[in-house]
Amino acid sequence: MPCMIVLFKYRLYILCLLSLAACGSPNSSKTVEAAPSGQTNTTSGSGIKDTRLTDTLAEDEEMAMTTYFVVIADTGQEYYTLHQEMTDLNRQLQLPIDTMRRSYDPAKNLIALPEDDEDEMYAGDYFPRRYPSENLSLEYLNVYKDAAGENTIALVTGIYETSKSADSARALLQKTIPGAFVLKADVYIGCMH
Repeated sequence: MPCMIVLFKYRLYILCLLSLAACGSPNSSKTVEAAPSGQTNTTSGSGIKDTRLTDTLAEDEEMAMTTYFVVIADTGQEYYTLHQEMTDLNRQLQLPIDTMRRSYDPAKNLIALPEDDEDEMYAGDYFPRRYPSENLSLEYLNVYKDAAGENTIALVTGIYETSKSADSARALLQKTIPGAFVLKADVYIGCMH
């Protein structure tokens, strides 16, 4: 909850800054000039450029990213097939399953939190697994790999901070699932509220 309050205040601050920037004199014109990648330079009628806001936002987002190594047993688009694989692995390797309170909603074709979940923002929606753990779960692959299809599901067996740990986990898993692999992923770990 404190994270949500901080984010709300931050967004309110940004909204105020944007409102003030838009409040020039009625006759002043505003233009947007080309800027280095990821930046937007706005020029007010006075001709003064202000990149501080976009630079700060880009820095905050960059600071909220970290590299993890995700061990994946299988991928596909059929939830129930992957769910059965997950329960089989749970029995065979004694790896715990962590659904994070999510289940499959066939009406939405979505892995989602319950509609009445305490997290009002993500209730009835997908919330990704984003931190290191050695649990089985079904996740949307595009959280870890941008080029993945929107509905591609990954049977994740663990998320690790080092490639060495992930490679060790994969080596054990490959005795049961030869096609298991490690995916190096830049994961957003900032506040999502």
